[in-house]
Amino acid sequence: MAFPAEPTVMYRDIVSHRTPVVLTDDLYDTLKHESKRTGASLAELVRRAIVATYPAVEEGRAEEILRSTFGAWRERNIDGAAYVEGLRKGMAHRLDR
Repeated sequence: MAFPAEPTVMYRDIVSHRTPVVLTDDLYDTLKHESKRTGASLAELVRRAIVATYPAVEEGRAEEILRSTFGAWRERNIDGAAYVEGLRKGMAHRLDR
């Protein structure tokens, strides 16, 4: 298989990394179906899912976001460990790390 001399415009100025991803048959079938439906490659669909799940914080805004949310829990009458325990029984121990 011959590769183009130039990478696609979208990825020309970024460093790329390859990583193996193991998918269940159902996830793979879902990606294949979506790939056929949209014309996007499996890799592109995975990249889109990652971007949608983990949006990048604009550089310089992380501190602003932290400051704006500081103290948001103070009106609650329950601590974080009890809250987590209420949502996911037996998981509050993770907060002890």
